[in-house]
Formats: sequence, C-alpha cells, structure tokens
Amino acid sequence: MNQNWIYSETVKDHFFNPRNFLKGAEADFRADGIGEVGSPACGDVMKMWIKVDRENDRIVDLKWKTFGCASAIGSTSMLSEMILENGGMKIEDALKITPADILKRLGGLPKNKIHCSVLGDKVLRAAVNDYFLKSNQPARIARDAKSKIICECLGVSERELDLALAAGDRTFEDFQRRTKAGSGCGKCVKKIEKMITKRLK
Repeated sequence: MNQNWIYSETVKDHFFNPRNFLKGAEADFRADGIGEVGSPACGDVMKMWIKVDRENDRIVDLKWKTFGCASAIGSTSMLSEMILENGGMKIEDALKITPADILKRLGGLPKNKIHCSVLGDKVLRAAVNDYFLKSNQPARIARDAKSKIICECLGVSERELDLALAAGDRTFEDFQRRTKAGSGCGKCVKKIEKMITKRLK
C-alpha cells in the first residue's frame, strides 16, 4: 500500500481521519447556511453546513460530507480545519482562502487530482451565500462572490485564474484554452502572464 500511495502524509492523515466530517443526521446540525456542489468530471458531490456567530460575523462551526476521492476529502478536511482554527474565521477572511492555500497546507496533490481539490472552496462559497440569503444580506453575495476582472472583453476573473492554476494550468496558453482570456483585444495578455508567473513562484 505504501509503495502505491501518491499523496503526502498530511493528505493521508486527513483522508483517513477527516476533520469536521458530518457523521450523524443532517437535521441534527442546525446550520445557518448550507451549500452543495458537484463535479461531473470526477463524480464528486459535496455538501457543507456552517454555523455563524452573527454578532462577530464569524464561522464558528462547520460540517461537510462528500462522495469523493482522497483529494476531495483531504482538501475539504484541511479547509475546515483552517476555517475553525483560533475560534473560527471571519466570513470575509474565510472567503479569501484560495485552492492554492489549501494545497500548500496539504503539501501538494498529484497533478491529475488537483481539480478535485476545488470542491471545498466552491461548497464553502455556496454555504456562505446561502447564509447571506437567509440572514437578509443579499448585497453581500455579489460583493463576496465577485472577483476582480482581468480580461474585460471576455469577463474572466482573477478567481478563475486561481482555480485554473489549482486545476493544473501552468502557462497563459493553458489558461486561455480554458477561459478564452486574451482572445479579444489582447491588452490583458501581458498582465495575466505576469500574474501566472508570480503565483507559480
């Protein structure tokens, strides 16, 4: 088994001992926000429940479930641990966590499995947006979900770049094939190339 294990020891630990995994009935965890996402590419489906200290705008507890691979389980377990450290993160700080941040804490993932690791990032945003709706804060959905546009012609965002790099893109050409960024006026090409170089250092 050890000879065939292609993940870091940290991933192994989170896979076999996932943190904050919902083991009981969903109804027993009274959540303020619920999110669910799926990835047809690898068959993973994930759900997350969050509890929020509304006075301090802080996520104080969360649970999650998935039918997924080691990468999806390990990365979401790590994400949940990052959010709940030190009494829980403020929502705005939790939303700033990138797939790259999670991968760094995990010690990396096999290149062909990185695309599974973004599920946790997506399901967190879905749960937070659900909380915003339920707590009558619809204006925050647009603000927190919105990312800086880096290709005006095609409306491609900076967050799409982060997700593409986490999924394995390593050059501007890779990113352009995925998003069509830079195929309009072309003014953004040099800027995006510099962003990719900086993020991959």
